[in-house]
Amino acid sequence: MSTESVPPESTENAGPATPDAAEEPGTPDDTATAQPEPAPADSASTSDDDTPAARDAEGESEGEGEETPATDADPAAETEEETDAAAGTEAGKADAEAEAAAQLSEAQAELAAQKLERERIERRRAEKAEPIASGTKLSGKAADLLAAVRAVEGGAKPPATVFAEPAPAPRRPAPEPVRRPQPAPPVPASAAAPAPAAEAVEGVRRVLADGGAPETLAPQTAAALGEGAEDLLREDPWQLLRVPGVRPEQADGFARALLGPECAPDDERRGRAVTVWLLEQAALAGHTALELPTLTAALGRQGVPDAEAAVQSALAEGEALVFQDALDSVEAARSGQPEGTTENSASGTNGEGESGEESGEDGEESRPVRVLVGLERYALAEESLADALARVVNSLAKEASARWEPVTADASGSTAELLRAVAGHGLVLHTGGDAARAEPAALLTAARTLGLRAVAACHTPDGRQRFAALLGERAEAGAVVTVPGLLAGTEGPGRDADGAFALDLLVLLDAPQLDVESAAMLVESLPDGARLVLSGDPAVLWSAGPGRVFADLLAARACPQVASRTPDPGPIGELVSGVGIGELNQVDAPGKEIVIVPVREAGEAVHRTVQLVADSVPRAFGITPEETVAITPGHGGAAGTRALNAALKERLNPGPGRFGGFDPGDRIAYSPAPGRTVPGRVVTADAEGLHLSCADGPVVVPRERVEQAVRHGWALTAHQAVGSRWPAAVVVLPGDAGQALSRPWVYTAFGRGERHLSVVHGVEQALPKAVAEVPAKPRTTRLPVLLRTQVPAAE
Repeated sequence: MSTESVPPESTENAGPATPDAAEEPGTPDDTATAQPEPAPADSASTSDDDTPAARDAEGESEGEGEETPATDADPAAETEEETDAAAGTEAGKADAEAEAAAQLSEAQAELAAQKLERERIERRRAEKAEPIASGTKLSGKAADLLAAVRAVEGGAKPPATVFAEPAPAPRRPAPEPVRRPQPAPPVPASAAAPAPAAEAVEGVRRVLADGGAPETLAPQTAAALGEGAEDLLREDPWQLLRVPGVRPEQADGFARALLGPECAPDDERRGRAVTVWLLEQAALAGHTALELPTLTAALGRQGVPDAEAAVQSALAEGEALVFQDALDSVEAARSGQPEGTTENSASGTNGEGESGEESGEDGEESRPVRVLVGLERYALAEESLADALARVVNSLAKEASARWEPVTADASGSTAELLRAVAGHGLVLHTGGDAARAEPAALLTAARTLGLRAVAACHTPDGRQRFAALLGERAEAGAVVTVPGLLAGTEGPGRDADGAFALDLLVLLDAPQLDVESAAMLVESLPDGARLVLSGDPAVLWSAGPGRVFADLLAARACPQVASRTPDPGPIGELVSGVGIGELNQVDAPGKEIVIVPVREAGEAVHRTVQLVADSVPRAFGITPEETVAITPGHGGAAGTRALNAALKERLNPGPGRFGGFDPGDRIAYSPAPGRTVPGRVVTADAEGLHLSCADGPVVVPRERVEQAVRHGWALTAHQAVGSRWPAAVVVLPGDAGQALSRPWVYTAFGRGERHLSVVHGVEQALPKAVAEVPAKPRTTRLPVLLRTQVPAAE
């Protein structure tokens, strides 16, 4: 690699080499009593997608989730006995009253019945007014599960009856629109969710004003809480936590202003709302569920006095679901956990209907279990995805492979392996770098030669364009689509009468970017007998949404896996390949394909980035600024995307920002949905909103959504850039970015340039350390457990 040494320069962009705020946005505090303050608008986030990272919801030390001694008596059992006795007493009393009523007049009988009903209501009110002992309000399966959890945490063996069932319970089916979506008319890219009624927004605005919260939150709050938002917010002020960006300490201040002396940290409504908020933050960090000890520890750090009761309240109200997974002894040994104790790893096998058999009357030790809590939407998506994948694996006809013999005979290398695997299996995983895309392209061409209805789907318009270029003249209309377009029905083959895709083979590129909800919708939409190929580079950043579908499938070994042997070419390909295995190598770049630009502070990093994009790269390589992207770890900070975009706009398209900070010709990054970024340019603005020209066509962003959905796009984060490539990339690593770096981040950022890569380097030894020692951050998911019960491991 060549190194360009530049003397320090003093510019107006020079600034402190520290972020605007030391705390990540959305990261829970250890205190929940702080006075409400507006969330920092420009904090230095260490996450690429500019979303809160649920640090509290992930367990920051091994001391979390400490064991607690089991109680001498089972409160759930006592509750059941008391309930049975009370039921018997009431039944006897009812029989006696019925006999007496037979001798009374009809009017007297009616009065007696009303008296009984009033007594029953008064008893229920008195019970609700009494203090609630932890766990005593649960019964049946929930009470048994709580008793088992306490026994496991205390080192005892859980009752066999907790998991012993005659047969596994049937899985909850996904909602019908997910399983078999019906054909729908194309939806314009600019269409947004219906705005709440003006009266509803005004009502919410009044409540926010009474509680001292910013009235600008009214539209978001009304949309998040739905019908009756005003009354709901007055009754339960902590529902404000459902609004994105609101933190517990801010909701606490709002609740104190509305409730006055009635506001308390042990309020059941607060515990329930904070539980749901932590699960939402965990989803933003990629988890589809949280282990129970991790969740209760995070609740404790948020000032919830009885974390267990808060979780029980969320479960009882249907705000969350609980799962128990039994782990194999081998898995427990690998993780260093003794058998019979709660396992806190993210892998495991499903214990439904199994653990009870092994820990029954024969006296064998029960399997170790882990208890997970998650939100219903992600639980249903994961279960629906597992069911759909099992259907794809098992529905392929055995004689279907014979049709592929003519094309497999002519292929060679990794392409031949891929063709043979697809010929004989319904689900195939393909791994490789950007150059390996030639193999799925050959597969798509072969399938279409055989007369099969085959389609390739990419996550971004740029990916679609690049894959279509590999097909060349063989590319047919509708053969390559984007995932959002395929799901919306605006691209691809359409759907049949049952709502399934009208195709025989779906090749999905950039599979690591597939989150669990999108994956469930895609796989559920495949018809019986169709084949699915998931292709991607496992070393890049995972999806912005919850789940790690591609990594989970690779780990589960539930289908054939074909690893490409086609390396990425050139010095950039060599550098990125080394990063993928944890090595930051010195690479020969005789044509200055790779240039290292050392800097000392953030202001200098911004100045050199502008110089590279606007002058040096165009002069040396003939690559225009429109063909160059700057990539930096976060949005905030002295050298984040905001600072870089402001400097690049001043140089490349200066203007007053008359359209909400934008001018015609500005390069933008439009986010129609969380985790999805579409590049484009500003055309104009009017009463309808901001008019953009994007890769998929013109888009009109309503005025009220511009601030949330549109950013300047000369500089992006690695999460925004994944799935696309540019002729040149300038990766900016200011001194305050060291802790944000990881091997997948560096791998993804360095791989965005096709012909040239400049690294504005100010992190010194933090870069090689991140490449060698910081792998992808773990995510807690249930997909491997669900798959293991339905799909046997491939040989």
